[in-house]
Amino acid sequence: MTLAGNLLIMGIVYSNTHFHTPMYFFLTNLSFLDITYTTVLFPKMLANFFLESTRISLTECLLQAYLFFTMVTTESILLTAMAYDRYVAICFPLHYGAIMNKTACIRLTAGTWAVGLIDAVPHIIQYSKLSYCESHTINHLFCDVTALMKLSCSSTHGIEMSNYILGTVIGLVPFALTVTSYVKIITAILKIQSKDGRRKAFSTCGSHLTVVILFYGSVCSTYMQPKSAYSMKNDKLVSLSYIAVTPLCNPIIYSLKNTEFKNTLRKTKRNM
Repeated sequence: MTLAGNLLIMGIVYSNTHFHTPMYFFLTNLSFLDITYTTVLFPKMLANFFLESTRISLTECLLQAYLFFTMVTTESILLTAMAYDRYVAICFPLHYGAIMNKTACIRLTAGTWAVGLIDAVPHIIQYSKLSYCESHTINHLFCDVTALMKLSCSSTHGIEMSNYILGTVIGLVPFALTVTSYVKIITAILKIQSKDGRRKAFSTCGSHLTVVILFYGSVCSTYMQPKSAYSMKNDKLVSLSYIAVTPLCNPIIYSLKNTEFKNTLRKTKRNM
């Protein structure tokens, strides 16, 4: 269902020229990212459940952790880029075409993926140096870094400090920029005199804001809770929400909250 929903969004955007706008360009990148979540984590997870093939090499585990780190970082920055796009569209509508031109969109997207790929490298180098002396059983649904640290008999203080610093920069900065964008967006929308104008402006941002809340709510519930409240069982449940539920819900949220997208879906269904 996740693959079908996100491939459908990508297919509709690609095949309809009126969707060839910055907003939908970023949306297709989000859909591609959600597909990556699914293909990186779920085949091995399903093999564990149904085939009882529960073995994974350290190299495969570190690769999975690297790709997961990359996806989380990329999505955080991509959601910020999408918020900036909505900010420019609503607050500077006359200059929107000039600011959010094709070159700017490509650079923003390329930068987003580049930061995600580069940011994950120091994390994985640190985890590759850990020693695993006793149990080699990962108490998680995938190679999550928290579970790897719990498993290691090496000191993880340096890694925890590094995670905190990098997490603050890569996580909180995009979040703060996203919040700032929406504060300015809401302020601008409230100044619109027409009710229809306000409704239309809110509808263009509602889908993205819902996805932002869903993503950051899940991530913060996992990585920002105090150690005293940490529970591996709860961690696995929350992790499942952003590796399974969020990629599944994103296409549903965008298709249900976007009138233009719903109309195109109806036309596509009638033509099938």
